[in-house]
Amino acid sequence: MTIAVKTFARLAEAASALSTERGARFLAGGTLVMRAVNEAEPSIETLVRSTDPSFVGIAVTSGRVELGAGVTMAAILGERELAFLHPVARAVGGPAVREAATIGGNLFAPSPYGDFASALLALDATVTLAGGYGQRELSLEEFLGRRERGASLVSSIAFKRPANEVFRFTKVTRVHPKGLSVLAIAAQLPLANGRIAGPRIAYGAMGRMPLRAKAAERALEGRPLEDNAIAPALAVAADGTSPLDDAIASAWWRREILPIHLRRLLLGAGRS
Repeated sequence: MTIAVKTFARLAEAASALSTERGARFLAGGTLVMRAVNEAEPSIETLVRSTDPSFVGIAVTSGRVELGAGVTMAAILGERELAFLHPVARAVGGPAVREAATIGGNLFAPSPYGDFASALLALDATVTLAGGYGQRELSLEEFLGRRERGASLVSSIAFKRPANEVFRFTKVTRVHPKGLSVLAIAAQLPLANGRIAGPRIAYGAMGRMPLRAKAAERALEGRPLEDNAIAPALAVAADGTSPLDDAIASAWWRREILPIHLRRLLLGAGRS
């Protein structure tokens, strides 16, 4: 099988090629695409790359973070201003994988992968898509529901920078620290007068893609982060989830342990 590789200086050009070239797939870190190539996936005929500097750009201000979709997990770990994301990046594979794996690629990772995408979902991130005719932006939640390929290329991800101690993340795995997820939980827990105001909780490995824990979010609204107060949220922690049975864990086990690890996360214990 012969595969053509085409490199473009601008993301717009790469996006155009991605939408017009037969059997084209975008190549960034390659942790997903190269596996498919090595397994002789017949649908792949062209690999499209881009050397656009914006694709690996990192911009952090006091209130906002914007990351090029080609930013690697290792690059995240190298940024002091992104310390709140360091536990998430460290949860993605070993050192060699983190040098290659990109945050944009993680958005397409199937369960039980996609830990970083879960964190971005909890952070209410938006995704910018590059196309041959310009860019458009949509919420990460909407994007994950579509899992767009081909016609659009993820160029960047942006979100409001969380205040200290507002963002929390934990990953449950059988092989520490880099094993596949039994489950992952990311939460943004803003407080107003000691009570939760506008929580966002996202799960990894509790469905075919990262998903919001909307029932738990509603149950937490207006409550303090105290053991008795969070009990209603734990009772509905698995509502709306559809975990898979795989070699890592059964769907039943994932549902059973989810409230335990959500409780630990909310109370500030057991965090990665």
